[in-house]
Amino acid sequence: MAYDEVLAQRIHDLLDGEPGLTSKRMFGGLGFMLRGHMAVAAASSGSLMVRVDPADAPAWLSDHVQPMEMRGRAMNGWLLVDREALADDEQLRVWVDRGADHVRTLPPQQP
Repeated sequence: MAYDEVLAQRIHDLLDGEPGLTSKRMFGGLGFMLRGHMAVAAASSGSLMVRVDPADAPAWLSDHVQPMEMRGRAMNGWLLVDREALADDEQLRVWVDRGADHVRTLPPQQP
């Protein structure tokens, strides 16, 4: 299944103009990278994958936000936000900002 194109466009609109922004298809989704680090991704399920500081992740878990798992393995520092928690642009902005804020703390990836 392809990623949710509407969600991908909403993410792009929020990050447009961000220095070092690129996007890349991966894992059936569309990842948005800042300076080489994936901050968020539009997943095929319509959910949002968000990279966060692992120390902050437990505080943000809820019925609509779960730890990210890939092939049955927990992905430390990644959260999966259900589409229900992304209904309006302000809700989406909170999560996109969390991902972008975290990757801005990381050193740029070398090409």
